Amino acid sequence: MSMFLESGELSALTGRKMKSQQIGALRQMGIPFFVSATGHAVVTRIAIEGGKTAEKPKREWTPDVMKGLH
Repeated sequence: MSMFLESGELSALTGRKMKSQQIGALRQMGIPFFVSATGHAVVTRIAIEGGKTAEKPKREWTPDVMKGLH
C-alpha cells in the first residue's frame, strides 16, 4: 500500500477528476495536501486514515543559565 492516495482514491474522495477541482475540494474539506511539480494534489494516506502522531514534549527545555533570569 502506497504512502500517498492513488489518483482513483483521490477522485473518489473529492468527487472530482480535474486536478484544479480536486485541489479546491481538498481546501474546502480542510484536508492537508501539497501540490506536485505537475500540479496534481498529493494527499498522504495518514491524513485520511489517521494514525499515531508524534507526542508533544512534556515541557520545554530551558538552559540552567536562563533559569535565574526570570
